[in-house]
Amino acid sequence: MPAATSDTSKITDYDAATAFLGEWGPFQRRVVFLLCLSFIPNGLTALSVVFLADTPDHRCALPAHLNLSAAWRNNSIPLEEDANRDGALGPSKCSRYKVENLLNYSERGLLPGADVNLSNVPKEGCLDGWEFDHSVYTSTIVSEWDLVCDQSWKKPFTSSLFFGGILAGSFVSGQLSDRFGRKMVMFGTIGLQVVTTLIQIFSSSWIMFVVLYFLLAVEQISNYLVTFVLGGEILGPQVRTFFSTAGVCLFFAVGYTLLPLFAFFVRDWRMLQVGFMLAGSVCLPLFWFIPESPRWLLSQGRVEEAEVIIRNAAKMNRIESPPVIFRPLKVRALNTHHHLHYVNYTHSGGFNS
Repeated sequence: MPAATSDTSKITDYDAATAFLGEWGPFQRRVVFLLCLSFIPNGLTALSVVFLADTPDHRCALPAHLNLSAAWRNNSIPLEEDANRDGALGPSKCSRYKVENLLNYSERGLLPGADVNLSNVPKEGCLDGWEFDHSVYTSTIVSEWDLVCDQSWKKPFTSSLFFGGILAGSFVSGQLSDRFGRKMVMFGTIGLQVVTTLIQIFSSSWIMFVVLYFLLAVEQISNYLVTFVLGGEILGPQVRTFFSTAGVCLFFAVGYTLLPLFAFFVRDWRMLQVGFMLAGSVCLPLFWFIPESPRWLLSQGRVEEAEVIIRNAAKMNRIESPPVIFRPLKVRALNTHHHLHYVNYTHSGGFNS
């Protein structure tokens, strides 16, 4: 594998050129902590659909103006076996007794069960919508847009579209960060997530919601991957191993575990989205504290900018930097193979050095 061997040698050259910085100085600690911090909002929203699209208990609604006796109103829903209750009988979620028959029985003063055998009463669908139980959730997208019964397929399709966005974002993130830079794409996708979530809060239909949810998934995975690569390219060999394993996973898990806590206190899906938006907004000021990847700058021929970052890192670590950090040959080598660095890193979990 000549290409792979050559690529490894170039990475080793870069690591050798920046080895004077040390492995775990103030600069590296700051970069690791701030980059890891940005993974918390990703963990928060990764499986948010579990709460955003949960299905509350529901039953067919009756017209409010319907002049039914209390006995017939309480017995307007047929009983069916409920798979969620181990086959126990419960009110049907998708049907009701025909309203015209109920009105007839009610006006005649007949009683359900005593005067009328309910098994003989004709049934109909939920023509007037559904009544949802609000004891757990104030609102979810299911109760907002009646994603039950004949429309229940829309709930799993919402999840499928989100993970379709994850797939799409995995393909475009590398191309974008190669073109515009790791840092710009990282914070650009954070900003886009904030804006997309803000618009999603005001969704007026399920279609609008899922289109924005797809875009949110593209932005989320792009941010995750580019941030992962940015840390791997800035940090030294030992610290990047810690960052790309324990650091990323632990901070993502923090967000993941905060999700049910958020959902416990915020029972409305729109307000829950406000919480996600605010969590992402907190990460935007990190733009002024996280540097661009020197490797990417070198690949673009921006040697002076790369050296400024390394010299500032040396100053923060209280280390004197050499007069010349990157020799021209190494810069040309990195410029030739910078895209292969990104692909190798994202597929193998880190650089080999």
